[in-house]
Amino acid sequence: MQKFKSALRQPLRNIGRAPHSTRFNSTTTSSGQPSWSEYFAQRKRRRYFQTAATIPTAAIGFLAGSAYFGSLQADATKPVMGIDPLLFYGGCVILCGGAGWVVGPSLGGSIWRIFHRQSVAQIDALDREFFKHVARNRVDATLQSATNPIPDYYGEKVGSLAQYRQWLRDQNKYRRKAAPLREE
Repeated sequence: MQKFKSALRQPLRNIGRAPHSTRFNSTTTSSGQPSWSEYFAQRKRRRYFQTAATIPTAAIGFLAGSAYFGSLQADATKPVMGIDPLLFYGGCVILCGGAGWVVGPSLGGSIWRIFHRQSVAQIDALDREFFKHVARNRVDATLQSATNPIPDYYGEKVGSLAQYRQWLRDQNKYRRKAAPLREE
């Protein structure tokens, strides 16, 4: 019974652990920072929020543009900026939808941050560390050409440790392939 009572006083992450247990890569560190696999899972969820917010914001932008430009009086004999008013207002409606599409990821990222307030600081710290790794290990951009582009320069497609290792191999492969070009 004593062991059970003492377990209730411990933080939840320490329940069931021996006081001197070892930490594996898949567990949380003692500072509360998530592991890399948890970070990549959170990063993927944040990207889903950003992508999912794009659709409604584009629709809202398109509908708001339709409501505004559809209510304007248009005289076919008076061009707007030298263009037929129907074409001009139609283009403006499409631009409003495009503006909503551009704003969507920012809004989705903000919504994700609201829902995950407790881990935002830790995820941001891991983001900075991850992008430092990417900046340090990526290929020099001056080596690329139109026929030989750099593979995933910003590491955007990395979603797990295995994909990160593959990204490193791809960068090194490109570096070796472009080495003769650097000497010329």
